Amino acid sequence: MTDQRVLPRALVVLLCAASAVIVLGGIRAVDSIVGPALLALILILAVSPVRTWLHRRGAPGWVLVAIPLVIVLLVLLGMVATLTLAIAQLAALIPTYDKQFQHLVLQAQQLAANLGIGTQQINQAINSFYPGKVFTIAQEFLSGLVGAFSSIVLVVVLLLAMCLDAQAFSRILAMGAARRPLLIGALHDFAHRIRRYLVVSTGFGLVCSALDVAALWFLGVPLPLLWGVLALITNYIPNIGFVLGLIPPALLGLLSGGLETMAFVIVAYVLINFVVQSLIQPKYLGDAVGLSTTLTFISLILWTFLLGPLGALLAIPFSLLTRTLLIDSDPDGEWAAALVSGNVPDEGSPAAEDSTTGTRQEKDGGGGKPPVT
Repeated sequence: MTDQRVLPRALVVLLCAASAVIVLGGIRAVDSIVGPALLALILILAVSPVRTWLHRRGAPGWVLVAIPLVIVLLVLLGMVATLTLAIAQLAALIPTYDKQFQHLVLQAQQLAANLGIGTQQINQAINSFYPGKVFTIAQEFLSGLVGAFSSIVLVVVLLLAMCLDAQAFSRILAMGAARRPLLIGALHDFAHRIRRYLVVSTGFGLVCSALDVAALWFLGVPLPLLWGVLALITNYIPNIGFVLGLIPPALLGLLSGGLETMAFVIVAYVLINFVVQSLIQPKYLGDAVGLSTTLTFISLILWTFLLGPLGALLAIPFSLLTRTLLIDSDPDGEWAAALVSGNVPDEGSPAAEDSTTGTRQEKDGGGGKPPVT
């Protein structure tokens, strides 16, 4: 009989928590490096099908590097240019609505007086919703994204290095598939999920943005293209992205057309986003995300705290990478994967048997290990 000393579970939990704090603190300390590096990785994975298509058609090595790199750089520079233009337009728009806001303040004070509400109370409520604050928040968010993307030198160098190493890395993964099937399978699944998530989210984000722009143009809200770009960007932010994209145009609708216009903007946004993102998009996205609603919201808070606006924008891809490295590559990670995804495992699966009988299934290699005695 082999004498094995097992650490108490409480001590294991504390050690894991302490290690997580150290790792997350390190990530926050070097966020200017980690953020661009993870962004470059996501972009390279997004264009990897182009490199595979070129490789199958016998393209030379320099083409396999140049074409994906050019595509990624065009996308990156396009986003930076669009966000910069949006910031400039927003900065010019803010001072033009002071008179309209003051008129709304007088109307609100008169209404409050008729309802018996004190002037001081209504003034405090109005100041808390001053439109300049809302526009400033939107401007700071866009500026933060531009700051993240504007580390262009570092991102370009990382993209070039990853493009050069992509072919060799693919061959290394293929060679290691026999020895580490679970790890290699988890990495391939991660790449597939990232591409599917980006394609589906971008496609439906463009649809929502186009419909939002059309609705804002019809309602006469200024700068509809700007708010369409903001809606597309916030589409990648889980849970609260829709609200962030709605507040500025709704407030601008209030200032430009009154309560009726603001109500129409809110109704239009809610209908468009509910139909597209809540009813249609999940059918195409499927289980590509693999994260429960609670964990998605927690990951949004965590990555935003660590990496700023870039972390909010790419919270789901970053969380998927963490899941791949810590759970999907673990032979005993079936139950944990079911827990973080929120999907109840089918009867007879290793995760289901673990939860009922306590048996541990060894998924890597397809066989089970005998219990240690």
